[in-house]
Amino acid sequence: MKEIKEIIKLKSIKSDKRNKYEFQAYGNRLAEELGDTKHRALYIKLAKEEDRKILDLAREYVLASEKAATKGKLFMWKLTELKKKKLPSKAK
Repeated sequence: MKEIKEIIKLKSIKSDKRNKYEFQAYGNRLAEELGDTKHRALYIKLAKEEDRKILDLAREYVLASEKAATKGKLFMWKLTELKKKKLPSKAK
């Protein structure tokens, strides 16, 4: 039986050192899906501080949009709209 190190070398799997925590992995994946890796830190911060359900809704909206020229801007707009809708129901 082979050791895990050998299997990883055979499969040429490289672990990403940036993904130490789950929210970092989510933020990095979000940045890559939206094609906005320049603002990777922003997406990691959002993944750490914002509700994951809202982030997923905004992400799904952007990925479903075929005409989005800048997916990062559309994501931030949709995130703001979803947060506005959520805030009034929390205040009660």
